[in-house]
Amino acid sequence: MIDRSIISAQNDALHDDLARDYTALGDKLSRRGVDIDAIKDRARRFSVAVPSWGTGTGGTRFARFPGNGEPATIFDKLDDCGVIHGLTRATPRVSLHIPWDKADPSDLRAKAEEHGLGFDAMNSNTFQDQPGQVHSYKFGSLSHTAPATRAQAIEHNLECLEIGQKIGSKALTVWIGDGANFPGQSHMGRQYERYLSSMKEIYAGLPDDWRLFSEHKIYEPAFYSTVVQDWGTSLMTAQELGPKAMCLVDLGHHAPNVNIEMIVSRLIHAGKLGGFHFNDSKYGDDDLDSGTIEPYRLFLIWNELVDAEDTPGLDLAHMIDQSHNVTDPIESLMVSAMEIQRASVQAALVDRAALAGYQDENDALMASATLRAAFRTDVEPILAMARLEAGGAVDPVATYRASGYRAKVAESRPKVSGAGGGIV
Repeated sequence: MIDRSIISAQNDALHDDLARDYTALGDKLSRRGVDIDAIKDRARRFSVAVPSWGTGTGGTRFARFPGNGEPATIFDKLDDCGVIHGLTRATPRVSLHIPWDKADPSDLRAKAEEHGLGFDAMNSNTFQDQPGQVHSYKFGSLSHTAPATRAQAIEHNLECLEIGQKIGSKALTVWIGDGANFPGQSHMGRQYERYLSSMKEIYAGLPDDWRLFSEHKIYEPAFYSTVVQDWGTSLMTAQELGPKAMCLVDLGHHAPNVNIEMIVSRLIHAGKLGGFHFNDSKYGDDDLDSGTIEPYRLFLIWNELVDAEDTPGLDLAHMIDQSHNVTDPIESLMVSAMEIQRASVQAALVDRAALAGYQDENDALMASATLRAAFRTDVEPILAMARLEAGGAVDPVATYRASGYRAKVAESRPKVSGAGGGIV
């Protein structure tokens, strides 16, 4: 989608400076007993999936202001995802949302293969009504009081499994907006039991090599109580469903001041950590670009993941899930992918032997300093060199802007209305 000559010209202009920075960082890391080439190879192996819906402009509950060249179809979205992966070389998979991205599976595969992409977890949608839908989800879906409404929601999730099998997906993420807006509106116990019964029917339809991800969210759109409101309920659900059921951790779906890295550790211990939706947050579930608010917390989460990466059976799905209200979505997704990759690489620089020693000695100051030493290391030369050697761009955002991609697609894509708010 972007001419290779543009990428090459941009890379050539930055190559010499990058080589010098890489050599200097290599010397510095060598004094710490770290092989920079091994870390670079690790960076090249890193990958995170991008959400198809993230390629469009998001919005608040009050308004949405779409930009030029918004993707109008799933095939436009896949074109944009191809650009993101082509420049970062870190996003080889796309996560689809049904029915937003519903299309002929063979056409989806062909378009993805055109860009060297595959498909990550499928995402079902029972948090809004669709045209022609018989039963409304206004008062719930998988936990609705009406059996017919629950059956409709279950059938939709089973349909997502069917589509996913045809395009090579291996997981289904289930998030519901079910809950209550008033005390007394719902019986909390029976509501959860109905949800669990519905999830068991979906779980029974899983192919043998698939996983089911339970995603929690503390609030919104149910502002009083939410059926799957925290990691405890998600864990209860996964444990009752069976070995193919796992917990998905979205970084924006937690109460203020919650220790997310500890939640990660606990779910690893329980054998139920399935994956992540990466984003960042200031006040609530803002879905801000990853690393924009709390980059150290992102690093601390990756510290737990790197520490546990040899845990038997640990197979994590990593995906970005964020909303872009005032930026070009392609640029934000590229930046987020690189920030998540950065945190992963920084966590790999932690001197784990030294850290374990300080922990055993109860030396809180030096244990904390060991983590900060890794976090403060500027690993940009490693990330840039990994992108260069993989055929990507040394500076993806600058190269993307130089390509004029957004202006070009705006000529052929219909202008999108900004009426309404919230959902892409």
